Amino acid sequence: MTTSDGPIAETDPTDLASVVARRVAELRRQRQWSLELLAKQSGVSRAMLWQVEQGRSAPTLKVLSRIAASLDVPLTALLHGERASAEVLRADQAKLLTSADGGYVSRALFPFTGTHAVEFYEIRLAPGVREQAEAHAPGTIENLVVSVGSAEIEIAGQRHALAAGDAIHFRADQPHAYANFGQEPALLYLVMSYTGELNYG
Repeated sequence: MTTSDGPIAETDPTDLASVVARRVAELRRQRQWSLELLAKQSGVSRAMLWQVEQGRSAPTLKVLSRIAASLDVPLTALLHGERASAEVLRADQAKLLTSADGGYVSRALFPFTGTHAVEFYEIRLAPGVREQAEAHAPGTIENLVVSVGSAEIEIAGQRHALAAGDAIHFRADQPHAYANFGQEPALLYLVMSYTGELNYG
């Protein structure tokens, strides 16, 4: 799932940057790609990729999405770690992915470690916000339901208005957008599944 060029805001950005650095380098080397090749495939500059792999730059959601798509892995494959047999996700310790203007806030409702064939997110959209998302890896499916308020989902130029309780299911390996043109904040729940031939490294 991708958002605007805004920086990632989460509970421990230093730790996240180090995890991303390690995983990007691992996945690139597994494919025997140079930084130059990854830059060409992702559209992210070599200088930025070097900063990411060194853990010196906290990449934006857009940059992370481009890197993941070019490596043909879900976004969470860049956040790989050892999984515990059970993990409680405390609301007050959540890692939040936030757009630059703060109008789009996404909370992962799954451990921010390991790779996942299915991912579960909580999304909050402030009134008047439209968040553009780039295409995910081939075979990615989004299943979204509006819990509170209303939202409009745009997929390949087609717009779908959703009220509370409405749900939509669509292929997310194409550009899409989430918008809230209402007067009240919107709360959405999103399940992403990866049904294509994804390489998790």
